[in-house]
Amino acid sequence: MTRVAVVAASEVVRAGLEAVVSARDSFETVGSFADFAELEQGIEDAQPDVVLLDIDEKPEDRLDALYSLARAFASAHFVLLTSRSQGAWTIDALRSGVRAILERDAMASEIVAAIEAVSNNLVVVQVETMNALLPIASRNEREIDELPVERLSNREIEVLGMLAEGLGNKMIAYRLGISEHTVKFHVGSIFGKLGVSSRTEAVTLGIRQGMIML
Repeated sequence: MTRVAVVAASEVVRAGLEAVVSARDSFETVGSFADFAELEQGIEDAQPDVVLLDIDEKPEDRLDALYSLARAFASAHFVLLTSRSQGAWTIDALRSGVRAILERDAMASEIVAAIEAVSNNLVVVQVETMNALLPIASRNEREIDELPVERLSNREIEVLGMLAEGLGNKMIAYRLGISEHTVKFHVGSIFGKLGVSSRTEAVTLGIRQGMIML
C-alpha cells in the first residue's frame, strides 16, 4: 500500500486529487493539506510515501521549502503538479527532492503512473520538459565547473553544511550557540561569495566544489 499525502491550496483541486488517489486500491490517502505550513506540521504524523503537491504559483519560489522538506523527510517522494513544468528551475526542483513534474491538467492515469513510478525510485518528467532540460543541464554543468568561487570561512562552511541538512536559521543558531541574526549574516555572506541567490543553489555549488559532503 502506497501512502499518499495531498497538498493543494484550492479545495476543489485538493478534492479532485484525493479522488484520484482513493480510486486506486493500492493507494491510501494519509493526509490532506492546504499549504506548506500545514504539510510541515502534519507530515511527520502522516508518514507518506508520496507527497502529491499542486502549486498554482511560481514553483521556483518554493524550492527552498521543498528542499527543506525533502531533506527532513527523505523517505517521501514528491510529485509536483504545476502549470510551469518547463524551465531551468526544474533542474533545481529535481535536485531538491522532487521526483516527478507534471502539468496541472495531467490526466488521472498520468498522476497514478507518476505516483507508482516514484514509489519505485524512478523520476518522471514529460518529454517536452526533458528535451528542454538537456541543453540547460549541459550548460549549467560547464558553468558550475568553471565558476570562480571565493573561499568560505570555516564557520561559513559549517553553516553551509547545516543548510544542506535542511535546517532553518533558528536551528542553526541553536546548534552553533550564536544568534539568529548572526546566522543570517553568515548565510548572506555565503550567498555573496558563491554568487547564488538561494539555499538550494548554495548547497548544490558547495557539493560540486567539494566544500561539503552529504
